[in-house]
Amino acid sequence: MPDSPSPRPDEDPQDRAPGEGSSAAGSGRGSTPGSGSGSGSGSGSAPGAGQDPLSQLFSALGGGAGAPDLSALGGLGGLGGLGGQGGLAGVDPTQLFEQLQKDPQAMAQVAAAVQQLMSSAGDGPVNWQLAQDLARQTAAAEGDPAPTSSDEREVAEALRLADLWLDATTDLPAASAAGRAWSRAEWVEATLPTWKRLAEPVAASVADAVSAAMAEQLPEEMRQMASGAGAVMRSVGGSVFGAQLGQAVGGLSREVVSATDVGIPLVAGSTTALLPTGVAAFADGLGVPAEEVRLFLAAREAAHARLFAGVPWLRGHLLGTVEAYARGITLDTGRIEDAVRTLDPSDPSALQEALSSGVFEPERTPAQQAALERLETALALVEGWVDHVVDAATSRTLPSSAALREAVRRRRATGGPAEHVMAGLVGLELRPRRLREASRLWSVTEDARGTAGRDAVWAHPDLLPTAADLDDPDGFASRRSDAEAADADVDAALEALLRGEGPAAPPESPEPGDGPR
Repeated sequence: MPDSPSPRPDEDPQDRAPGEGSSAAGSGRGSTPGSGSGSGSGSGSAPGAGQDPLSQLFSALGGGAGAPDLSALGGLGGLGGLGGQGGLAGVDPTQLFEQLQKDPQAMAQVAAAVQQLMSSAGDGPVNWQLAQDLARQTAAAEGDPAPTSSDEREVAEALRLADLWLDATTDLPAASAAGRAWSRAEWVEATLPTWKRLAEPVAASVADAVSAAMAEQLPEEMRQMASGAGAVMRSVGGSVFGAQLGQAVGGLSREVVSATDVGIPLVAGSTTALLPTGVAAFADGLGVPAEEVRLFLAAREAAHARLFAGVPWLRGHLLGTVEAYARGITLDTGRIEDAVRTLDPSDPSALQEALSSGVFEPERTPAQQAALERLETALALVEGWVDHVVDAATSRTLPSSAALREAVRRRRATGGPAEHVMAGLVGLELRPRRLREASRLWSVTEDARGTAGRDAVWAHPDLLPTAADLDDPDGFASRRSDAEAADADVDAALEALLRGEGPAAPPESPEPGDGPR
């Protein structure tokens, strides 16, 4: 019988839900999705969990749980079904406005529902509370068991052993933090701050475009119904984006196996973690012993942690490149207006579908394309280095190392469904397209310069190989040696000038007509 989960050092056992055990779904350690807002249950369900997420959102404007009863508008089908239950399909907004004018009580209820929506959406371009709740709900959709004490012990031992193997393949020091076993909900909570940093610039552009386009579709009378109409539209757009992002992050939590599995450093510091459920899913069907799979993935996690901890500028470089891309985002507002014009206001899922259909896909500028190429190269270099050092560390210790290496390469090259959704939302594919070339480059560099010389390439961003170097990885080491020799000649000349020696004078040539007499 599996061990029951032991409390974490920062966890009060009294905080657990009644009856919580190792199979409690929806846990952040057994806590339910949406627990931040006080909703949820021990089984991971939440009110309205059976509804489309946007139906839950828009039900706040109608007769959903906790919202005012607007069934008095029975002649129009009521606002209670706005979330796709019959609601406003086919209703003329002008007619609705006239109906509301005749019923002050219904008008007050609508105003209260609007205020509720705005207060829950926050001030930013994304409703992060909604995103967090939906991410946790999606993570626990088919169960999210809290890691047992046995899981914790196995993960910690695997990461310790992996670090011992890596000591022989790199001079970068091991991460200082102890290894952790995470549930999917814990991965969501740990990575959400970084997703916020990556997604908000994109969300701000999308929210502005959506609110402007939707406002244009309303009759003039409805635009003037409340002074905050523009803010309402922005809140709706932010909530829609939050719902999409929450579902994508939750979906990713069901695909990843570790804290660094996405390729970018989503967790600050030197934390190392494996997700036992993700590791088991990855191992399914490989025909490799579970212990070998866990050790191999632990080696990859430990190698990522060493690189990000040992190269302090690298995390900021990767995230800064994403932000540079996002700063230049421009959207085709005409295309958005055309899409919004065809949306059914009674079907919130239509806007959700539009988000993933490419309607809001940014138009890439030359500066953005350059940033994208830098990011793709950097991601390939990170994954290539990890691939190379892990292969060196495990090829003599794990019989199935080669098979596991190839399985990981193929998995990283294709990405999962949630990763594709995230790419559509953030506007970037966070996959190393040129992993094999990058791994070859690091192997050649080590052969020519040794382990220390290989890792010295990470000393400064300006020293990183370029996309052109990935085109010819075998020639990188010689090109780098030639460049360093040229730099050494320049340094020597400058040093001589500073000592006042100056360059040696060339020999005088004889004057015309001079010669031996």
